Amino acid sequence: MQAIKIFTTGGTIDKVYFDAKSTYQVGEPNISRVLSELPLDLNYSVTSILRKDSLEITPADRDVIVATVRDAAEQLIIVTHGTDTMVATAKALQAQVSGKTIVLTGALEPALFKTSDAMFNIGCAIAAVQSLPAGAYITMNGRIFESHNVIKDVAHSRFVTLDEFEG
Repeated sequence: MQAIKIFTTGGTIDKVYFDAKSTYQVGEPNISRVLSELPLDLNYSVTSILRKDSLEITPADRDVIVATVRDAAEQLIIVTHGTDTMVATAKALQAQVSGKTIVLTGALEPALFKTSDAMFNIGCAIAAVQSLPAGAYITMNGRIFESHNVIKDVAHSRFVTLDEFEG
């Protein structure tokens, strides 16, 4: 079984509520907790790269993500990422990393919420990374998208292909 490397960068999937501040902020990566509660037969490890809302990711941060993924020994990579700039990161990974299957995923609600799509999206990412050829992809809303043919449809809270986008 090939090892899967999971890199976390923050985003809504990792947001937690801070009572003292009465606000949600990016906290510890939630994917480790999500995966530890499931009866999985996977060889994986999790490393945090960033803890940022994706709107705060700078070009320098994106360069760090690309370099970290490129330098990873594993060929199967999952990146949890905020949804607002996920497409830009997927395109950068597609352009600058070869020979690896990279799947980005996130959530529209924090993973700690009962109604969050995080667990479903993580499950889709795990299946996708083991099934797809080398390249960079996004999996959200039960679908897999190639990095060059996806956009976040904010009005409908989902990801769609460029042809499907009504914006």
